[in-house]
Amino acid sequence: MKRVHVALVPGFFGFANLGDLAYFGHVHAFLQDAYRARGFEPVLHIVKTHPTASIVRRAVRLLDTLATDAAGDAPIHLVGHSSGGLDCRLLLVPGVELPGPHPVEPVAARVTRVVTVATPHRGTPLAEFFATRLGGALLEILSLATMHGLRLGQVPLKVVLAAGAAYAKLDDLGPNSALLDQLFRDLLADFTPARREAITQFLNDVRSDRALLTQLTPDAMEPFEATTRDRPGVPYAAVVTRALPPTLASWTMPGLDPSAHVLHLLYRALHAATRDSHARLPALDPAAVLRLRTAYDTLPDPTDNDGVVPTLSQLHGEIICATAGDHLDVIGHFGDHSVVPPHFDWLVTGSGFDRARFDGVWTAVADWLTAARPASGAGSAGSRP
Repeated sequence: MKRVHVALVPGFFGFANLGDLAYFGHVHAFLQDAYRARGFEPVLHIVKTHPTASIVRRAVRLLDTLATDAAGDAPIHLVGHSSGGLDCRLLLVPGVELPGPHPVEPVAARVTRVVTVATPHRGTPLAEFFATRLGGALLEILSLATMHGLRLGQVPLKVVLAAGAAYAKLDDLGPNSALLDQLFRDLLADFTPARREAITQFLNDVRSDRALLTQLTPDAMEPFEATTRDRPGVPYAAVVTRALPPTLASWTMPGLDPSAHVLHLLYRALHAATRDSHARLPALDPAAVLRLRTAYDTLPDPTDNDGVVPTLSQLHGEIICATAGDHLDVIGHFGDHSVVPPHFDWLVTGSGFDRARFDGVWTAVADWLTAARPASGAGSAGSRP
């Protein structure tokens, strides 16, 4: 079997390293089996990246991981979710210089494939809100609530009620700051002392460096997109996500579950904050238009998004999969308690994302990563030589 290293790079919800809080847990298990079924011996690495540090610092962490844990001459595949895809791109820029003890070129020269998943290549308006003081506090609550859901199987109703109310009244966040502080303390208290210590350190890291959030705004990403050249000879591919836009009818979609109704309210507010995009979006070539129309029936417009990132901001390289789902659905955080470990959802969008759709996304990724010669040019909107 052919040995290959596969680096999974988390985005700014990147709590990948807190014990059994598995950001990439379902993806890791799927790819492990998928590579072996295709005749490869995979060595998977989940990069312990700083969640909200600058793209440069995050790329250095990716470089350090590969230089130390993936030593040798076996090829390397990169899979980056959300802003993790930007870390992958920066690492591979020809001639890039990154601080630290490890030279870039010996590692970058071994990378043979790159997949970005729901990555904000042209930024996201949501970053502009999260970069504010109160937006940062709400991001901490959302991160902590997501950890709670992954660990204990549910997001506490009191948390989603307060977070949803805060998002629903973005112009009136001031009075909610004390409430958010209290919710933070209450939510953290639900964890064991050892886990509280790990989470507190994680969130201290977030508070100490939030450079990523200002870098992910559409205006800030414009120079990144203009100057970050793809590595010659390395194919790039994208997984694109679009959640079902909220409608008047979607109010009834969660049924009688009060928690689901609040999570849907939260999604509506996230979607509204993300849809106000002024990013310079890519011109679509005919292959990209065909792929997107086939997936969604209609071509996505600049307001379509997955609750975090505009759909058209996610295009870079070949589109290998376009799916209906939210930003975390695509990496396995959707509602399905019938499998072990179970899938836990933290946004209710009505997009219908399920295990079959998850398997379809990651089968497409595995097929492309392990193909003898990945196709080039098919749905290649946003790519450059």
